[in-house]
Amino acid sequence: MRCRPALPYRNIPHTFFALLLSLLALGLDGCASLAQREPVRINVVGLEALPGEGMEMRFKVKLRVQNPNETPIDFDGLALELELNGKPFATGVSDRTGSVPRFGEALVEIPVSVSAIAVVRQALGVIEGDTTTEVPYTLRGRLAGGLLGGTRFSDSGMLKLPEPLKPPR
Repeated sequence: MRCRPALPYRNIPHTFFALLLSLLALGLDGCASLAQREPVRINVVGLEALPGEGMEMRFKVKLRVQNPNETPIDFDGLALELELNGKPFATGVSDRTGSVPRFGEALVEIPVSVSAIAVVRQALGVIEGDTTTEVPYTLRGRLAGGLLGGTRFSDSGMLKLPEPLKPPR
C-alpha cells in the first residue's frame, strides 16, 4: 500500500468549476441587461462645408446623440453613411472618443467625404426639376467601443442643404 501525500491543489477542479459557473451567471445577467437596452436616438442637427481636395467635397455632420438608458455609452470611434434622396451621398469615419451620459445627450461632429459621382447624382436631381433646398435623408452608423463592439444607429428626416449643394435660383 502506497501513501500519497496530500496535495494542496487537489480541490482546484471544484474551485475552478465554481468560479466558472459564477462568471457564467454574471455574464448571462449582463446579457439580459443589454437586451433591455433602449436604442440610441440620433438627430442630424447640422451640415457644414469643409475644404475639399480635388474632385471631392467635404462636410462636417453634427449629430445629437441621446442615450435613454441607465448606463453611459462610451465610444472610441464613429462611422456613418448618409443618403440623400434615397441615393448614397457621403461616408465618414472618426477616431474621436467620448461618452454619452446616462439619460443624457452629446453633440458629436464627424467629417464626411462626398465623391464627385454623388454630387453629380444630386445635380441630376436639380436638372430634372427638383429645386428644393431640403431633401430627405437617411443616416446609418455606429458608435464603436464597448464589450459588444459598439452601438448601431439610424435616423431619417429632412435635411437643409448647405450653400455648396443648394440649387441655383
